[in-house]
Amino acid sequence: MKIFKPKFWHRKNTFLSFFFLPLSVLLQLLIFLKKILIKRKKFSIPIICVGNIYLGGTGKTPLCIKLAEIFKKLNKQPVIIKKIYKAHVDEYNLIKSKKISLFKNTSRAVAIKNAEIENFDCAILDDGFQDCSIYKDLNIVCFNGEQLDGNGMTIPSGPLREPLSSIKNAQIVVINGKFNEVFEKKIKTKSKNISIYYSDYLPSNLNQFVGQNLLAFAGIGNPNNFFDLLEKNNLNISKKITFPDHYDYSMEELDNIIKYSISNKLKIITTEKDYFRIKRYNISEIQYLEVKLEIKDEHKFIKEVEKWL
Repeated sequence: MKIFKPKFWHRKNTFLSFFFLPLSVLLQLLIFLKKILIKRKKFSIPIICVGNIYLGGTGKTPLCIKLAEIFKKLNKQPVIIKKIYKAHVDEYNLIKSKKISLFKNTSRAVAIKNAEIENFDCAILDDGFQDCSIYKDLNIVCFNGEQLDGNGMTIPSGPLREPLSSIKNAQIVVINGKFNEVFEKKIKTKSKNISIYYSDYLPSNLNQFVGQNLLAFAGIGNPNNFFDLLEKNNLNISKKITFPDHYDYSMEELDNIIKYSISNKLKIITTEKDYFRIKRYNISEIQYLEVKLEIKDEHKFIKEVEKWL
């Protein structure tokens, strides 16, 4: 979804949040009716759903890739399932680059059925927590530690796709970021038996950028998370440029970025997702930060997830 998140989405009790409240209530009513009316389809293979409540930028795809790698080590044949969106080519290419099987379709159910036919024995649903047409054996909901649940309100009053209370339909929460006791307690008031884990991104090619003055650009759900990661690892960012999530870069825009970097003697760095969106241009001047997802208490996490397989 190509949007910039308005600032009031992260501020409590603002005029704009209350102004949009009637529309938020109407949208949630429609979602509630949809959940009642649509019958869930069950499949012969386990469906592990990695979703979110906060709109975008919560790390769903990296966690799906991590899960696929874990399942392979457990001698499973996993496949990642994604619904087709024209703007999500970056995520499709990123998954394929990790040598992980990907099935996509305009219907998630059809993609899962095709995976069954091809004898995959577990499906990882990348997004789809709100898709009530599919029965999921396990729901994992992702949050980013910097944004959490924003102002706690649903779209368009806030950044949530549905209220935080919907967390009761999940078994696991993964927070990318630092330990947050206050938010954990908030989650536990909605679902006291839910398991909470933390994850972090570990850069694996930092040496390419150490000691350089950088021009960093990103078109992801929360570009500031990328910039913060660079600064956390002591990289020097001289220029930051942000674009909407899944942004379709033109060659002219990329040329302008390159010209600016040359005139200011800066090295260009972007995200892995952005790189796979612009790879078709074969631009050698643009490099990306490669990261691996680390889950704290990973052994415990694996044991819990394995129960649902």
